[in-house]
Amino acid sequence: MNTEIEKKIGKNIRNLREKAGFTQDYLAIKLQLNNCDITRSAVAKIEVGQRHLYPDEIILIKQILNVEYEDIFSLE
Repeated sequence: MNTEIEKKIGKNIRNLREKAGFTQDYLAIKLQLNNCDITRSAVAKIEVGQRHLYPDEIILIKQILNVEYEDIFSLE
């Protein structure tokens, strides 16, 4: 996978999380409560493009942050 794309998606997630007023810990806990095995450290790695996203994580992040897929995957 293209690392520049992963970095951009991670940056989008970070921006959306911060816009929602959530910490990395809070997002990780919300994901865990929805049966997603993820840590705060993994969220941090996703946000800087060092860890791949799994489909179930993408779906839950979209729901938790109350955003559209386009907001997450925008490459602009």
